[in-house]
Amino acid sequence: MRTTLRPRKATVTLTALTALTALALAGCGGGGTEEPGAKPTGDLPLKGERVEVAAVWTGPEQENFTKVLKEFEKRTGATVTFVPAQDPIVNFLGTKIAGGSPPDVAMLPQVGAIRQAAAQKWLKPAGPEAKAQLAAHYSRGWQELGAVDGTQYGVYFKAANKSLVWYNTAVFENAGATEPKTWKEFLATAETVSASGVTPVSVGGADGWTLTDWFENVYLSQAGPEKYDRLAKHEIKWTDPSVAAALTTLAELFGKPSLLAGGTSGALQTEYPASVTQTFTGGAEPKGAMVFEGDFAAVNIGQTEAKIGTDAKVFPFPKVGDAGTVPVVTGGDAAVALKDTKGAQALLAFLASPDAAKIWAGAGGFLSPNKNLDPSAYPNDVQREIAGALIGAGDDFRFDMSDQMPQSFGGTPGKGEWKALQDFLKNPKDVAGTQARLEADAAKAYRAAAKG
Repeated sequence: MRTTLRPRKATVTLTALTALTALALAGCGGGGTEEPGAKPTGDLPLKGERVEVAAVWTGPEQENFTKVLKEFEKRTGATVTFVPAQDPIVNFLGTKIAGGSPPDVAMLPQVGAIRQAAAQKWLKPAGPEAKAQLAAHYSRGWQELGAVDGTQYGVYFKAANKSLVWYNTAVFENAGATEPKTWKEFLATAETVSASGVTPVSVGGADGWTLTDWFENVYLSQAGPEKYDRLAKHEIKWTDPSVAAALTTLAELFGKPSLLAGGTSGALQTEYPASVTQTFTGGAEPKGAMVFEGDFAAVNIGQTEAKIGTDAKVFPFPKVGDAGTVPVVTGGDAAVALKDTKGAQALLAFLASPDAAKIWAGAGGFLSPNKNLDPSAYPNDVQREIAGALIGAGDDFRFDMSDQMPQSFGGTPGKGEWKALQDFLKNPKDVAGTQARLEADAAKAYRAAAKG
């Protein structure tokens, strides 16, 4: 049963917040038989405090995040309740706020959602301790993603490297296939795998966000970071020739149903989790040999009998064209405070610490933008390599484009970019029509966002 808190104001002095956050972040190890995470002795600074945290996570992600929240409870004495939220979470929060019962903290999966919530004046600025943790452990780029007009609101706790292709090693070995480095090689590899009797590519087209990730990786590599930034801000239109070029490139794959697990109709009916698990189920004869998605696919691979590093391996998304670059597209979930309470501010500070990141990192399916998280926290070499690539990129990454856009266009099932790209997967010959629909929906969304 979820406890609903009534909105209330809390004045927190810097001294008090410093003390409670220091305790929240302090390690609990020591001599004797004390277990990691054991409660420190003495009164806990947040004893009796109740904190609600809303997120759209379900299944293994919710379970692993709950472990992080449990550790916060042990260190502070607070009681934390996880509130399952519907997607898009901004709509869910709007309903909660209108009803007078917003959660203390919410995990927002889009930069655009942070901007929208800040524009609605729903968010409370991150306190001095959270900002100190960010300054100590995060690159400037990740800090700026959580800020709006110079005010820090978000703490990016969970990141994603969304420029990866996972593959079934048994299929590759049987087909004599090797890891491709370019888009041309990728298509050739797909044909090689297809000739061996296995459908090469699994696409989770029932979830439109996976298709936006396909587009963004192709676009970033082919058009370059400057145009990527301009398109993300709608400074150039979706009818631009660079968009046509990216869609035409995607059509080289989407236009060949024989290369897609289940064909076009099958891809459109396959949800993201199934697109991963069907790639690593069935031994050397799965429904698909490769699946494109971020590091978080490891969670779904973990639900199969395949072992990452042996049965399941990964290569970077291939660069497009001779002048293209290997793209590094990232995503992430940021914690924001909707109430200015001691519990909310202490939780933001804790989530910005390496201690919090270490808990989920060990469970797998997680990537932290925290540059001071010890790589040994990750469960295998594959995860460590993916994390190293993200941290090594410094500020030279690009955040998921759809997540930077107004949510009505870039983050709503059945609408905007998600729907337009699903229609494009169904009919990849219609490049111009797809562009026209994307531009019409984008223009409408940006006009509405400008009006607030």
